Amino acid sequence: MRVKEFQAFLQEKKVDASILVSIGMEPDPNFFYFTGYEGAGALIIPQSGRPLLLAPKMEQERARKSRIKSVKILEKKRLFDSVREHVGRAKKIGMDGSALALNAAKALRKSFRKARTIDVSRKIRELRTIKTMEEISYIRRSCREADSILQQCLKNFREFRTESEAAAFLQHEALKRGLDVPFRPIVASGKHASMSHHAPQSTKLNKGLCVIDFGVKVKGYCSDMTRTIGIGSVPPAQRKKYQKLLGVQQQAMASATDAMKCSLIYDGVIRALGKDAPYFTHGLGHGIGVEIHELPNLTTSSIDRMQKSMAFTVEPGIYYPKKFGIRIEDSVLLATRPEQLTKTTKELIII
Repeated sequence: MRVKEFQAFLQEKKVDASILVSIGMEPDPNFFYFTGYEGAGALIIPQSGRPLLLAPKMEQERARKSRIKSVKILEKKRLFDSVREHVGRAKKIGMDGSALALNAAKALRKSFRKARTIDVSRKIRELRTIKTMEEISYIRRSCREADSILQQCLKNFREFRTESEAAAFLQHEALKRGLDVPFRPIVASGKHASMSHHAPQSTKLNKGLCVIDFGVKVKGYCSDMTRTIGIGSVPPAQRKKYQKLLGVQQQAMASATDAMKCSLIYDGVIRALGKDAPYFTHGLGHGIGVEIHELPNLTTSSIDRMQKSMAFTVEPGIYYPKKFGIRIEDSVLLATRPEQLTKTTKELIII
């Protein structure tokens, strides 16, 4: 994506080239961000000029469909020895300290013995927080797909006997559409909803409030949303808590403005929750993009600030142990004003 801006950073730090690699079963996020390529390989981003993507021979066809115009075969030798041949002499090399395992980092330094290394991962994560128009279009599509699938799930909900059946429906519908899911869907019914990251069970759906947390990936870009519904009867006191939390969530979304400290949004939610604040046990939200959790962080200790073209979630929740839980979450884009991207109704649906 924003290669030119990253190269300006390399020039400022006097880094000759930055090397990003992806060698696991899942594409490395920073590597994917610049390439749009999900296979194995190494990306060389020089201080100036065109980046170079090295990919195994078996991945050449796929690699040549990436954003990187210059693609060459990664020779069958030690990874960083092959990379060094294309980098040449360098005094300072950028590396992704968040992605390289200890042994891989040692191998890189061994191949570039005379060069100093600098961790560039924080800078890339910062670049990723401000979305380009292309990225925003992917996130919008991802949110539309998540809405469509979740709405279909709600229509069919009476057919599900267990939490795991409902979760499987969400995941299967995504796969049917050729989409990935960034995390296993959460379906937490009754007392299970008091656990914010409950794993769906193959036991009968419990009556009461039910938290459903779901998202998909389009072109590698994530959406994330949570709706709380009712199964059977929901006590009036819990309905009242739901309406209160909904008001808090809507107020928190509306309060986000350019340059605002993210911690202030979180602190505003704590004040609005009042007596329920001790039962809000996680952060208010997080950035979304090629990872489901990116910058900015919406927590009381966050040093991040809101900026235009950030995509993030707002997800207050209250969890009364062994009793019930409620969470309401939307994906949001900060444009001229905050724009809610996930549109599924937030009225308390009773099934």
